[in-house]
Amino acid sequence: MSKPRLVLTRRLPAQVETELAERFELLTNAPDGLLSSADIIERVRAHRADALLVTLTERLDGDFFAALPDHLRVICTYSVGTNHLDIDAARAKGVALAFTPEAVTEATADVALLLLLAACRRAHEFQAILRQGRWGAWNAWDNLGWDPGGQVLGLVGMGRIGQAVARRARAFGMHIHYFQRNRLDEAQEQGAVYHASLESLFRASRFVSLHTPTTPQTKGFINAESLSWLPPGAIFINTARGDQVNDDALVAALRNGNLAAAGLDVFAGEPDFDRRYLDIPNAYLLPHIGTSTEQTRIRMGRDAAANLCAFFENRSMPWPI
Repeated sequence: MSKPRLVLTRRLPAQVETELAERFELLTNAPDGLLSSADIIERVRAHRADALLVTLTERLDGDFFAALPDHLRVICTYSVGTNHLDIDAARAKGVALAFTPEAVTEATADVALLLLLAACRRAHEFQAILRQGRWGAWNAWDNLGWDPGGQVLGLVGMGRIGQAVARRARAFGMHIHYFQRNRLDEAQEQGAVYHASLESLFRASRFVSLHTPTTPQTKGFINAESLSWLPPGAIFINTARGDQVNDDALVAALRNGNLAAAGLDVFAGEPDFDRRYLDIPNAYLLPHIGTSTEQTRIRMGRDAAANLCAFFENRSMPWPI
């Protein structure tokens, strides 16, 4: 039996591509350049592809699915995020969708804690002092950060990643509070305190970390009003999606001192981002590295392969959308 034909829109780790080639007739994107929707359609058509493996860099909208050849039967995204996919249009076209949510959990939670701890101890600010030759004599009152222990960490979203962040934060003696639409059962909460509203959570939290998908309800919901609910000196962390934050409001809160610091791994419009953050010393910035470990990227590829193999073997995909 011939192998299903699979198109990759971006290069993946060599080990992942080797393993995929054992199961699929593979068409890769050798230069790894960004492909337009028209480019992807043309590759699917020329390869007579049965399946497509995309990343967050591709936006598959209604026009894309309308033009998609009928022989393309399944698309898997190499991500936990799905807001780059028009899910309704895919379903109308009869195309199955899948993603790789479990593979990214631990690495993304690590980055959330990295940003939180860096902000607590003002690592970027103090490294700049050292590198610029401004390190002076020791005293007992300067260059002070904050202990995370004993503080409330408010998690907006308590899914896989939120729960993984909670496990790590408890090791630092933090108290876990959370908000989401549906309360977890007691076993999953592990003692975390549930809040029925975002305002209630923010008013109780010295630290806040976002772990929510972008939806019409969450797009831009971190704004001047919601940031005003945080106590003075709070620290804000975002490893979810940049379009959930109003940059004007966050920049203002950092500049006027209402926030002690913010740690951001994601930005609206990335890789473009609001350059004002570069001039704010208490803004801790990373270029969306939440899943950037060798082990995580390999597992993402294997989970994508598991979805696609299950589809072509007429089994339920492990992680359907």
